[in-house]
Amino acid sequence: MKAIIIDDEKRARHLLSNLITEHCPSIEEIYEASDLKSGVDLIKTEHPDIVFLDIEMPNQSGLDILEYFPNQIDFKIIFVTAYNQYAIEAFKLSAVDYLLKPVDITELKEAVAKAKEAIEANNLSGQLNKLRNSLRQLSMDKIALEIPKGILFTSHNDIVYFEADGMYTNVQLVEGKQKTICKPLKHFVEQLSKNAMFFKCHRSYFINLKYVEELVKDDGDYLLMSNQKRIPISKSKRDQFLEVVKETFM
Repeated sequence: MKAIIIDDEKRARHLLSNLITEHCPSIEEIYEASDLKSGVDLIKTEHPDIVFLDIEMPNQSGLDILEYFPNQIDFKIIFVTAYNQYAIEAFKLSAVDYLLKPVDITELKEAVAKAKEAIEANNLSGQLNKLRNSLRQLSMDKIALEIPKGILFTSHNDIVYFEADGMYTNVQLVEGKQKTICKPLKHFVEQLSKNAMFFKCHRSYFINLKYVEELVKDDGDYLLMSNQKRIPISKSKRDQFLEVVKETFM
C-alpha cells in the first residue's frame, strides 16, 4: 500500500513516517506534504491508499479536504489530532478513523489494519457521507476558531462576546480566556446569523445574550456582561435589543 502524511510540523511527519515504517509493513511507500494544498496535489499524482491528515494546520484545516474532493474519495483518510476533543467526539459518532497525538503504536496498527480491510473490500464509498456527518455534528453547537497553533473548536455557550480589532477579532471566552482570531468581526456575525442568542449591539461588538446581566442607562447606554465588561450599545440598536430580549426570554 501507499500512504501520504499531511502535517505542517516536519518533526511530526517524520515521527509518524518512522512508526509506519517500523510497525506497518503493509505500507510500502510513504510520501509527505506540509500543507493541505500540496498534499492534495500529491494525492492526485500518487493515488495513495491511505492519507494521514492532520486537523490543526495554520493555513487550512485538514477538515477542508472535502473542498477538493466534493464527490468521491477513493483513499482511506485517517485524521490525526493533537487535542481536539470536540472533533474526536464527532468522529466517534460518525465512525471516522482518527489518531490522537502523540500517536500510540497499537492504535496506529489497528487503524492501518482497519483501513486495509476497507480498501481490500472496496468499501470506501460511504466515507464521504461519514465525513460530512462528522462536520455537520461539529457545526451544530461548535464554532471553529483559527488560532495560531491550529483550530480551536469551542461551544457557542463558551463565548461571551466577539470584539472587533481591525481585521482581527478578539473572542472573549468563559473563565476569562481570550483568543485573537485572524478574521474580521463580520465573519462571525455571518456565521452565527441564525443563532438567536447572538446579537450585534455595536459596530465593534457581537455578544452572547446569555451573558448580559444588565442594560444600564447612564452616561450613554451600555450592556454589563457577566464578566463585568461594559459594552456600548448603539442608539440604533437599543430598541432592537429590547425586542430581541422580549422574544427570547419573556
